[in-house]
Amino acid sequence: MATLQTIRNRGVLLAIIIGLALLAFVIGDFLNSGSTLFHQAKRNVADVAGEKIDIETYQKAIDQMNTVYKIEYGRNDFNENEMSQMRTQVWESLINEKIMAMEAKKMGLTVSKEELTDRLIGNNIHPMIMQRRAFADPQTGQFSKNSLLQFYNSIFSDEVPQQDQEQLQEAKSYWLFWENAVKNTILQEKYISLIGKAVGANTIEAKYNFDARKMTGDVNYIVQNYSTISDSTISVSDSELKALYEKQKELFKQEDNRSISYVSFEVTPLQEDFKEAEAWIAKVSEEFKTTDDVAGLVNTESDISYTGENYSRQTVPANLKEFAFSNGNGAVFGPIFQNNTYTMARIMESGIMESDSVKLRMIVLQPNEEKKADSIVNAIKSGASFTEMVAKHSLPQAAANGGEVGWITKGMVGKEIADPAFSKSTNETFKVSGMQGIQIFQIMEKTPARPKVKLAILERKVTPSNQSYGKIFNEAKQFAGASTDSKKFEEIAKQKGYVIRPAIGLMKTTDQVDAIPQSRQVVRWAFENKPGVISDVFDCDRNTYLVATVTEVNPKGYRTLKQVTPQLKAQIIKDKKADVLKKQLSDMLAKSPTLEVLATTLGVEVKTAPSVNFASFQFGDAGPEPYIIGKASVTADNKITAPLKGETGVFVIQPLSKIPDATAFNAKIEAAQLDGRTSQSLPYAIMQKLKEKYNVVDNRFNYY
Repeated sequence: MATLQTIRNRGVLLAIIIGLALLAFVIGDFLNSGSTLFHQAKRNVADVAGEKIDIETYQKAIDQMNTVYKIEYGRNDFNENEMSQMRTQVWESLINEKIMAMEAKKMGLTVSKEELTDRLIGNNIHPMIMQRRAFADPQTGQFSKNSLLQFYNSIFSDEVPQQDQEQLQEAKSYWLFWENAVKNTILQEKYISLIGKAVGANTIEAKYNFDARKMTGDVNYIVQNYSTISDSTISVSDSELKALYEKQKELFKQEDNRSISYVSFEVTPLQEDFKEAEAWIAKVSEEFKTTDDVAGLVNTESDISYTGENYSRQTVPANLKEFAFSNGNGAVFGPIFQNNTYTMARIMESGIMESDSVKLRMIVLQPNEEKKADSIVNAIKSGASFTEMVAKHSLPQAAANGGEVGWITKGMVGKEIADPAFSKSTNETFKVSGMQGIQIFQIMEKTPARPKVKLAILERKVTPSNQSYGKIFNEAKQFAGASTDSKKFEEIAKQKGYVIRPAIGLMKTTDQVDAIPQSRQVVRWAFENKPGVISDVFDCDRNTYLVATVTEVNPKGYRTLKQVTPQLKAQIIKDKKADVLKKQLSDMLAKSPTLEVLATTLGVEVKTAPSVNFASFQFGDAGPEPYIIGKASVTADNKITAPLKGETGVFVIQPLSKIPDATAFNAKIEAAQLDGRTSQSLPYAIMQKLKEKYNVVDNRFNYY
């Protein structure tokens, strides 16, 4: 009972303790949940009307694009600039795809399976597919439906050897990329077509456009440029600047951005590097002249690998042409030193006579038909007709035109095809097996053989050594360490003779600072720091070190009066100059109202702007002058105007006789012309408006 009474006495205290414990539990759970949500949000690279694109989806799309570029261009060693462009392209594509899917759903737009198949491999192949190099005829470089179908069938084959699986997956990824691209393009074309019907030119616009150019005539004029008055003679008050700023404030909207100042340190070879290269060439040159393993030496020591290529007069390096075709086997060229590069060459084989091009035809079989391929080759060697073998045995997509491939050069095909094609004689056959199937080739024709030479080229460019990089890096590091604030940054740079460069208006998505490769890291740093902060040394593209300081942090909103004062001041000065010049010219015209006398008084010439009408974009040599053009179009013939304020100066004009256009007004033709102009910019304009509508948020800066 005593215990029960104690609990009753302390009930309020226990309630408070239990309540606090529960609150702590709830808050803890909330915070953990909030942390999870925060990290999930951080994983998104984009937000489109609440729909997220996460980093995994984005990265997979980038990897797929990488595969596409690899197949399209035959390389995957993309530098940072190329990767940045690739990431931007992928992001834009994902955003457009997401937006278009939402819009298409609202409007009931779809792309059927049958429609897509027709545009991919059917009778109405989309231009995006026809423009792919992977589906081009090797000889003509033009689209080949046979090549397309052969590729398509190969990637869906169930009997691909294990060693070719990786290549097969890349080919599938390549195809699926273009399949998806075509589908989305068709969808967008339908959408733009529908929207375009609503923004077409009407009869009133067509008539206005016709009338704008109906009356055309030459215009005589004189102009007093604003540069004839010194800026220093014009005063601008703070109140004038503020008034103009308030009037034009909407023009100064801005997104969140940063400005920095930076000093770059270029890494160049030291004198020691040149001496080292000189010692290298002295050592290796004698071995190059006498060694039996030229390929091994070149591939070990040279910047250029030895491939055994046969050079013609058209393909041999220019500085080696005379040597290569006027000497015999074993002759050695160099060493010479040009453009910071040592070069030697040795003739491995001269007197070669080889064709530049070979015409082929082929039979294509499935990858698992090796025995059948061997029997076909034996039959052809025994006299069977190649054309009949094509018709009887080749896969349908490769059987057109008797299996003819056309003319090829060595650079157009792989070594496995090039070597036998260029070494064998006309009418000989050879077999090549691969992921896409078994190919039996026959050489139909060869271009006349021409002289060629096999060269081994030993070349080394003098480049900065680790010592060079270390010296320049230490110099940059000392500068960064001594620059404790922006004032010191400027003082030390001036003492050392460093050039301080500004980079203004950097956005979160800016890829690089000015033209410095791999400087995206500097942009990210600028958004993480305050004005006056000095950076550590940034290593940009291995040849440039950079030290920066943040000079401005400009939040989303409006640019400040201080930031836009220079352009506002220039505008006010221009307006005041116009007032001065207009008064001067008005006074002169009051005394003698002719252009000739006015020109003589001013020491200028009377110029003529030819064929001016209301639709003109240029006013003679003066360039774009919309107000002057408009005034010339409505001023009576031969009348001299009062001084007019233009873009480059103050004009006095005298329109000559206007000539009417004899063409009759045709509303359909005029509207079609206007619609043609609109169609060029309409897709871009629509997508930009849709991005605004769907409130697209770009979070790529969290990752790149």
